[in-house]
Amino acid sequence: MRGMSVSAAPNIQLPPIDDILDRAHVVALPMAVKFRGVTTREALLIDGPVTWGEFAPFLEYEAPEAAAWLRSAIECAYVGLPTPKREFVEVNATIPAVTPEQVPEVVGRYPGCRTFKVKVAESGQSLNDDIERVAAVRTAVAEAYGYEPVVRVDANRGWSVEQAIRAAHELGPLEYMEQPVATVAELREVRDAVGEFCPVAADESIRKAEDPYLVAREQAADVGVMKVAPLGGPRRLLRLAEELEMKVTVASALDTGVGMAAGLFTAAALPTTELQPEPNAAGLATSSLFIEDVIEPRPLIDGRLPVTNPAPDPSRLAELAAPGPRRDWWFDRLRAAYAHL
Repeated sequence: MRGMSVSAAPNIQLPPIDDILDRAHVVALPMAVKFRGVTTREALLIDGPVTWGEFAPFLEYEAPEAAAWLRSAIECAYVGLPTPKREFVEVNATIPAVTPEQVPEVVGRYPGCRTFKVKVAESGQSLNDDIERVAAVRTAVAEAYGYEPVVRVDANRGWSVEQAIRAAHELGPLEYMEQPVATVAELREVRDAVGEFCPVAADESIRKAEDPYLVAREQAADVGVMKVAPLGGPRRLLRLAEELEMKVTVASALDTGVGMAAGLFTAAALPTTELQPEPNAAGLATSSLFIEDVIEPRPLIDGRLPVTNPAPDPSRLAELAAPGPRRDWWFDRLRAAYAHL
């Protein structure tokens, strides 16, 4: 073992890269719905000495950013998952930037979910497209399940300040608007304008920032949307959730069933606080966006997922194995990220 600790898991030494690669499986999972431009989700899974870990930064991420995802994978595989405080985690449904006609089919994958996260500000689409999609979600949920959904939207930094303010007024009542604009200063401007009736959430302004605490210091958001792998592991997420002193939503980074376990155990380990007596519905139901996964789908029970950590099925690992050139590409990517730990 090298004498360099993994920052996300104090007192744990970084394992040799050869040991990680010896334990690695690269899989390619077909998607049922295109999401973030992805139709096949590739991931490198580590069969660790404690449990499984997942290294799956999106393809466009360079090695320095991908290193946080590798820290998370190593922490899970070699240290383990946090101790949960709950047996189930309430989750939100995720609606990609599909047409209104496609919405009912996607809604139908989330029985019992009461919170729906709708992707907006997609490149090539307009605010009118977003308004129609959100309206279609409300209609589809009412028709399928008989209740009014709680709606949150995610713009992935796609709007200007003016567009975000207009959207807050025109999209109807929202639980919150996630990362509507690019910078912390712009987030604060949007929150000042609409925060009384439309809370603002920060995602990229926390997980992609050199200083993830800036959002809290500038009072630029009401909610922090936090994802285990991009933040460098479960324990760093829990530390940030405590120190940022804002409401928290734990979300998926389009994780496989392995990465989903890390998210579920982390969400289930969140403390109960005066600010947040009940955890926000977590963005951890994205497994329904896959046609195939490395584990059996966790049952969605009344809008909640069980906090379980099943090992991947060996036959599924074999069936879903990525072609040799892609396996080699992911091994090279892991080596490049490892150099930044």
